[in-house]
Amino acid sequence: MANRKLILTQEVDRLGAAGDVVEVRAGYARNLLIPRGLATPWSAGAQKQIDALRKARQTRQIADRDEALALKGRIESATARIEMKSGKGGRLFGAVTSALVAEALSTAVGAQFDRRQVALPGHVKAAGLHTATVRVHDEITANATFEVIGKA
Repeated sequence: MANRKLILTQEVDRLGAAGDVVEVRAGYARNLLIPRGLATPWSAGAQKQIDALRKARQTRQIADRDEALALKGRIESATARIEMKSGKGGRLFGAVTSALVAEALSTAVGAQFDRRQVALPGHVKAAGLHTATVRVHDEITANATFEVIGKA
């Protein structure tokens, strides 16, 4: 099987962040990543641009690291609340999505979060306390607690 070298243009779960150079199977690249605009083919000229972007990003991230650690503390100390319709026994109609968790965290913490920063451990289909992982920084993740409240 032939592998292809690609440059990610957006974050892809379990693969990498925007600007990362990854090597994937040719079919995965041809059928999913490139048609959806998640990656572009790698070239030597593009590699030079990536190196320049990484250098600029690392300089910016060193300053942001302290802010990210402070945000991590705020996330882990807060509890976000999500209200959803539920049936008997607290079973939800539908499931909690990462977008709902990101919105609830934004309200609880006072910072903006994108759904791609939030990773749920699985399908959340019941009321109660749950935990999600939030990527605050490239190297820093926080465990966010959110409460799903079922309403009739």
